[in-house]
Amino acid sequence: MTNFTDVTEFILLGLTSRQELQVLFFVVFLVVYMSISIGNIGMIILISISPQLQSPMYFFLSHLSFVDVWFSSSVTPKMLENLLSEIKTISYVGCLVQCYFFIALVHGEVYILAVMAFHWYMAICNLLLYGRKMSRTVCAPYIYGFSASLICTLWTYGLHFCGNFEINHFYCADPPLIKIACGGVHIKEYTMIVIAGINFTYSLSVVLIYYTFIVVAVLRMRSADGRWKAFSTCRSHLAAVTLFYGSLIFMYRRWPTEESVEGKMVAVFYTTVILTLNPMIYSLRNKDVKDADKANIKANSGQ
Repeated sequence: MTNFTDVTEFILLGLTSRQELQVLFFVVFLVVYMSISIGNIGMIILISISPQLQSPMYFFLSHLSFVDVWFSSSVTPKMLENLLSEIKTISYVGCLVQCYFFIALVHGEVYILAVMAFHWYMAICNLLLYGRKMSRTVCAPYIYGFSASLICTLWTYGLHFCGNFEINHFYCADPPLIKIACGGVHIKEYTMIVIAGINFTYSLSVVLIYYTFIVVAVLRMRSADGRWKAFSTCRSHLAAVTLFYGSLIFMYRRWPTEESVEGKMVAVFYTTVILTLNPMIYSLRNKDVKDADKANIKANSGQ
């Protein structure tokens, strides 16, 4: 008979045990986290105060930035704390809370990206219906994400442990928790694979279907300038989708209980690097955003 042990806290092994690298990682990820927060919050503020950015595209972009800030905040602060701590622990309740928000925000992110793909489809292929069809209500991804996350977290709560409380990761993720569990593993693995598989496959299919329609419509355009303008309008979103889904596919292509240093690196990529790149992807080559930024700078400087 298996002897289950009551859990009060876990030990997060993090990215490395080398002290000199931990200090380096702390500095790097602190800068990255500040960049994520400043970039995305700045994008939200710019969109909210700029009259020229009051369109559905920027409305959804502001929500993507909102999710990105909280997505990073669900993981990075605890990682930074543990990089400077001798005892790298997280409470059992804190672990469940981190799992809950992480899963909820991942689902929110993928469905907002899917809604944005529909936006580009309507803007390019059905411009006459664009204003009527594009609702500014974006609560569905949040409601669904937090509901699906509740189910996943309840099954995580159903895991039992037998004395090994060391999580081989820098945050409370399902695969390393399954690795150290000794009870409730099979149903947790099954629900994780099914829910993640259904949601990621469905949202990615939506993106691919609408982009197929976009490509077909653009290729039918007679003007080369028109084709280039149509592609250039959605290339930022396409780049963000490729980075985010590419890292998730790489992360979850392995069996859930398999340890992987590569998996940690990919997790770093989609919890920090991508979230830093998103504001740059959507702003550096976006004339509307640059013009709005210049207009607000002039207004604030009194010129």
